[in-house]
Amino acid sequence: MSSTGSGTGTGTGTGTAPVTLEDVREAAARLEGVAHRTPVLRSRTLDRLVGAEVFLKCENYQRVGAFKFRGAYNAVSRLDQARRERGVVAYSSGNHAQAVALAARELGCPAVIVMPEDAPRAKLEATAGYGAEIVTYDRWTESREEIGGRIAAERGLPVVPPYEHPHVIAGQGTAVLELLTETGELDAVVTPIGGGGLMAGSATAATGLYPGIRMIGVEPEAGDDTKRSLDAGHRVALDGVPRTIADGQGAVTPGELTFSVNQRLLEDVVLVGDDEIRAAMRFAFERLKIVTEPSGATGLAALLTGKIGPLPRRVGVVISGGNIGLERFVELMGGRGEA
Repeated sequence: MSSTGSGTGTGTGTGTAPVTLEDVREAAARLEGVAHRTPVLRSRTLDRLVGAEVFLKCENYQRVGAFKFRGAYNAVSRLDQARRERGVVAYSSGNHAQAVALAARELGCPAVIVMPEDAPRAKLEATAGYGAEIVTYDRWTESREEIGGRIAAERGLPVVPPYEHPHVIAGQGTAVLELLTETGELDAVVTPIGGGGLMAGSATAATGLYPGIRMIGVEPEAGDDTKRSLDAGHRVALDGVPRTIADGQGAVTPGELTFSVNQRLLEDVVLVGDDEIRAAMRFAFERLKIVTEPSGATGLAALLTGKIGPLPRRVGVVISGGNIGLERFVELMGGRGEA
């Protein structure tokens, strides 16, 4: 069992919160009729295995197959018409790329997306299919932020970052706002953490509605930048890009905005290994009949492995995405997939 308290439930962050519950509610109104209201799945088998009532918020059924559409659309839709007509720039390993590409298409806005050349083929193809211009880079030797910033400066375009923006954070928080609207008060919400936008938005929404709710993040063992940062009391950076099958959680350091929220509102961050993620993906497929990508399954993995303690009585888990190709899924389920 993991000890709680690597975060600070009573808060050590300072300054004005970059996102409020009202911001999340405004984003929800903007997304009404545009984003899917994704299902909340229950399973007696899962409840029995973990000894709690579990409510799975299935963002794998969201447009583009992940929660990222919420933040991307909220951010792009808030640009004035003249700026939208010029276009936007984004950088992403896949899900945010697709989200910005689709949001831009829906809003009549050109999009340039910076993606790693080894991004999952399904994500590259989907992003191109939404009409975006794709610029690839080597994730091990080049900086996507520098490339995106250079393109933005050269073309005079705004950047829509994957998590480090108040409108993106507020949009991501609408998933948990929907979850709690459907379930009522929960004892805890478990959410994957990459750059921290989903958790920051989720924590803002959840604690705004129910101040006593426990917010628990999950990271892959190789990508524990948020946990290390919470333990240190300040943002720290990993030595390099994490090598994990959970490519959507490959941040090297938490975002400044997202960490300011998560440091204040998280109770804990727990870590799961690649084999535990694979097992959760298999369980979701075989027992729950849903397909998740590795990053989407880390919250479920934390619950199945008993790493969350004390065990909540009623717990929500965000299944953050399901973007994985058949070949990669089969490879991972056969135990041959490497980071």
